Amino acid sequence: MAGGGTGGHVYPAIAIADAIRRLEPRAAIEFAGTRDRMEWEAVPRAGYAIHPITVSGFQRSLTTRNLSFPFKLVKGLMQSWNLVRGFDPQVVVGTGGYVSGPVLLAASLQGRPIVIQEQNAFAGATNRILAKRAARIHIAFPEVEHDLPREKCVLSGNPTREELQHVDRAEARAYYEVPEGAEMVLVFGGSLGSEALNKAVQNHLDELLRNENVYLVWQTGSRYYDAVRAAVRDHPRLRLLKYIDRMDFAYAAADLALCRSGAITCSELMVTGTPSILVPSPNVTADHQTRNAKSMENAGAAILLPETYLNEEIVPQVRALMSDPEKRRQMAEAARRRARPNAAEEIALDVLRLAGWNK
Repeated sequence: MAGGGTGGHVYPAIAIADAIRRLEPRAAIEFAGTRDRMEWEAVPRAGYAIHPITVSGFQRSLTTRNLSFPFKLVKGLMQSWNLVRGFDPQVVVGTGGYVSGPVLLAASLQGRPIVIQEQNAFAGATNRILAKRAARIHIAFPEVEHDLPREKCVLSGNPTREELQHVDRAEARAYYEVPEGAEMVLVFGGSLGSEALNKAVQNHLDELLRNENVYLVWQTGSRYYDAVRAAVRDHPRLRLLKYIDRMDFAYAAADLALCRSGAITCSELMVTGTPSILVPSPNVTADHQTRNAKSMENAGAAILLPETYLNEEIVPQVRALMSDPEKRRQMAEAARRRARPNAAEEIALDVLRLAGWNK
């Protein structure tokens, strides 16, 4: 398994590995990653060995950091070649991030089948380059077929946490102290948080809470919590959180989510059937979050709200949806139609069959 850099690459890889292990406990599974990124802690914590590969992204701007790129590339390719030769895998799976490139290339050059899992509605550069060498490409958004060899693509979805699918709404509401009959808006921007979302909510907090039937669960992220906590007054219908440790309850309790449109977030919104207003981050490679949000909007599952209009549109957009339960119901149904709750198992089965498993 090769994937790293962000949770969007690492956690799908772990989910696929876990599904392989459930289906075939004798399977030997190991990971490739980088020492200074989150996979170096997350993968061993999940119970898998991980091997270091030297990687470096190529900066699109003119910078001296690119001078070391060729040397790191050669070193990473040599490490990947030796890792594949030594571990002798029957299949190599890449879930994105810079580390996928050298590992999958080394595997392909040594005649090993490679499987790509593309999480977004727009294929990353590494996956586009390696796509012709892939035995199979598992995708989460149908639009990405235009970037990849269509005959190799399988629409299997992104692996999501199983606990998201089996939650009692009443229990979730009680957890956040939201009474029966009230409506809840969930705002979150990832573990670190989103400055743009936080500023917009802070600027319009009184307007968002003007309706006495609306409760707001607002996760600021660890980076911004202290500043927001100091600036925002307490309110009986406001739940201000640094981090959400029970996302299953958060989705189950929410009537509407206001959030970024990362691939895993979108897949979780689909699986939980949560209507959403998606604010793509403009600071990601190739603006792929906008592609994800457009896919969700085209399916009728979400509203795309560009960050440039967030501050002026947050209140009208939230009010419009909170006052229209039928629209939210339709959005929830559309999200569930796009959901792929068994993605990890589907991908795991394919990987095992490519490895010669015939149960």
